[in-house]
Amino acid sequence: MRLDQYTVSNYTPGVPYWKQLLWYFVGSPFVKSYCLPLSALKIWILRSFGASIGQGVRIKPGVRVKFPWRLNIGDYVWIGEGVWIDNVALVTIESHVCLSQGVYLCTGNHDWNHPDFKLIDAPIHIQESSWIAAKSIIGPGVIVGRGAVLTLGAVTGKSLEPMTIYAGNPAQPIKQRKL
Repeated sequence: MRLDQYTVSNYTPGVPYWKQLLWYFVGSPFVKSYCLPLSALKIWILRSFGASIGQGVRIKPGVRVKFPWRLNIGDYVWIGEGVWIDNVALVTIESHVCLSQGVYLCTGNHDWNHPDFKLIDAPIHIQESSWIAAKSIIGPGVIVGRGAVLTLGAVTGKSLEPMTIYAGNPAQPIKQRKL
């Protein structure tokens, strides 16, 4: 691989450079702050930068969002401390989803077979009533089916079936979820 040949190809962050800078130096520090524990203020800031966020959303301290203009969140979503939404592509989180502490949502990766280490981006979609447990990782292009659970520290690069509990690295189905 030749990192000196790397380009972003036709990828674009989706907003003008001034808005990106304003987010990085003003918006992002406030959303991530441990000094501002109020979800309402964080939601207002995220919406001001283009995020779509429903009602009753709770955002804990230490949450990082790369691009709020590529974030859609439904109603009554809980986002735990230290969650990182690394969304170079769209992230959709439907209603009644819990992202526990330290979850990492990664929408971008690189093609290790491409000589220029080409960027590959793909959206993440987490369907209603799912739970992504602490320190779990979800990769680009994953759809988490309705009511699925990704257990503590599990890692997935593949979509998860509805109402199924997954564990491990790579995540494997361990049983059906009953409500």
